[in-house]
Formats: sequence, C-alpha cells, structure tokens
Amino acid sequence: MSSAHKNLSIFSTDNLPDITEKRFAIVVAEWNEEVTNALADGAHNTLLTYGAKEDNILRVTVPGSYELSYGAQKMAQRDDIDAVICIGCVIQGETKHNDYINHAVAQGLTNVSLKYDKPVVFGVLTPNTEQQALDRAGGIHGNKGDEAAITAVKMLKF
Repeated sequence: MSSAHKNLSIFSTDNLPDITEKRFAIVVAEWNEEVTNALADGAHNTLLTYGAKEDNILRVTVPGSYELSYGAQKMAQRDDIDAVICIGCVIQGETKHNDYINHAVAQGLTNVSLKYDKPVVFGVLTPNTEQQALDRAGGIHGNKGDEAAITAVKMLKF
C-alpha cells in the first residue's frame, strides 16, 4: 500500500466506506510492548480520523504475537465486531523462532478471516532489529498500525 513512499503512514484514502457505525477490535500482543503500544495507538487514531466512533473501538491484549490468532478468533466470532486488527512485533534476534511464529500467525489470521468472513488484518512487524521495529512504529518509516487500520477500513467495502 505505501511501499512506493517507504512510509507506512502514507496511503490512498479514495472511496473509503462509511465506518461511523462499524465496530473494530484491536488485538495487541504485549511482547515488545513499546513497539506494539505505538502500533496500536496508530491504528486507533487512524480509525478515529476516518470516522470510527471511540465507543466502537475495542482493544484487547494477548501475551505475544503467537496468541494473536486465538485473540482474533474470539473477537471475530462476535456479531458486534466488523473487523479485527492484529498488532504484534516479532524481532528476528539470534534464533529462528521468528520464522515459526510469523508463519503460524500469518496462517492463523488468514484462517480466522476466512472462517468468520470478516477482515482480520496482519499488523505484525517482522524486523531484524529493535531499531527497525521502532522505525516502523511511528519512526522514520511511519506507523504500521496506521496501515493496518486503513486496510481494515478498505476491506469493509466487500
């Protein structure tokens, strides 16, 4: 969406649907909390900017990114939730744990979206370093949370 600009907070807002009556769940991983809180704040503020009501945004936390799939499923199964935005950050570090976690989360969130026929958005950073994560959580590359929120809004057109 914003790769041409290399800034996650720059995106097209043409033909957005009216979201004043839509309800959103933002599921946030607690692991890498400085990053995920900044991402969640970006998603929340973007929803408000484009018409969501404060009372129609529910934020819930899960321990880590691996648990996002379950948290997303619990939110998506609710009739009063129109879209789910999942926020996490898995930094590569010195082991390959990130490969397993990121793949499982991506597949899990896809499955939840298809099962409940609702937008379930992958707002998970997968950087090599903490600095890269911070750069994408409101730093020099914008905020992935902004992009995740606008993706949820756009997907509500279907």
